[in-house]
Amino acid sequence: MNKMKIHFLGASGTVTGSKFYLETPELNILIDCGLFQGLKELRERNWSPLPINVSNIDVVLLTHGHLDHTGYLPRLVKTGFKGKIIGTPPTLAITRIILLDSAKIHEEEAEQANKEGYSKHRPALPFYTIK
Repeated sequence: MNKMKIHFLGASGTVTGSKFYLETPELNILIDCGLFQGLKELRERNWSPLPINVSNIDVVLLTHGHLDHTGYLPRLVKTGFKGKIIGTPPTLAITRIILLDSAKIHEEEAEQANKEGYSKHRPALPFYTIK
């Protein structure tokens, strides 16, 4: 009998950071790849490595383009994801816009924190950049 495993990596016990990982004998799918937002303890989860081997993900399926469903994609790629990202054409288009805007905000916030010295991190780094 073939078995499937489901890993709840986000949006479980909270409404943000949506990530559900399906392991099947044929394909490993990450449904959504969201950024945790809101309270500091939620945002800190973004910096922790995922409890799965990212290079084993074959496909990321995006349900829609909100940041809490797409915002972790740059980190996923940075940590070894090389598979396909699929979604409807409007979802993929808005995801690109949202990620570029989010990256700019991350860069500006890190620059401001370094300039004003209000971060405990030296230097404060953006979660991801436009590059």
